[in-house]
Amino acid sequence: MNSMKNKKSFSTARTSRIAVAVSSGSTALHATVVEQIGLRIVQGDFLPGEALPSADDSSEMLGVSRTVLREAIKVLAGKGLVESRPKTGTRVRPRSDWNFLDPDVLSWRYAAGVSDEDVRALFELRRAIEPMSAALAAQRATPVQIAEIHAALAEMEAFSDDGDRFAKPDLVFHQTILRMTGNELIGSLAALVETALVMSFRLSNDNPEGQRHSLPLHREVAEKIAAGDGPGAQKALLVLIDNAEEDVRRSVENRNKRRKDREQQS
Repeated sequence: MNSMKNKKSFSTARTSRIAVAVSSGSTALHATVVEQIGLRIVQGDFLPGEALPSADDSSEMLGVSRTVLREAIKVLAGKGLVESRPKTGTRVRPRSDWNFLDPDVLSWRYAAGVSDEDVRALFELRRAIEPMSAALAAQRATPVQIAEIHAALAEMEAFSDDGDRFAKPDLVFHQTILRMTGNELIGSLAALVETALVMSFRLSNDNPEGQRHSLPLHREVAEKIAAGDGPGAQKALLVLIDNAEEDVRRSVENRNKRRKDREQQS
């Protein structure tokens, strides 16, 4: 199936966001086009092996130049989502080639809703990175870094009943732990963990208790790191992640129940 025979289009993606991006400048426009196409692919509107509409058709549908479209396709190719070849056009690559560690791809994956499998994958990722990072942080953290994590904890305590304001210092808390390892490769994962953490925060917003109940667990992690207790820090952070997953699963269950109730009423 070549692009001319592909009846699918980007017509539903040409929204007011494109118009806003056009007025904001080329950088915003480029990012918006990448997002519009990336979302459609990751959410399954275009299946692996399937051709995207031709460059001319896509440019017209999205209301952008072929130059903007070409640059967007390059970005998506770098994320493993598509490949372009002469005569066959641009096709969606197999899911096994997609870079799910890319923050954009990870964000697009959860944009349309969250399943139990999605929650499991999200927290398996966190468990693979953060507890061991806490153990290394306990061995290598500098006094300045320990002061930073305690400052983030104090801010979390101040905003424990305000989910939106709590999220920022909580993010700083977890990212600082990665940088405390002194391992530049692990420190570079901060952007990835940022996306995973933001997803966690967003999914647990339904918790009527706010985030106050998580403060003792965060405090224990900070204390173990400050004391140089690697095994203790690793265990404390694992418990913190386990509890966060329980919060998210309850939140997702409540959201799905409300969605079903609305569908039954309509």
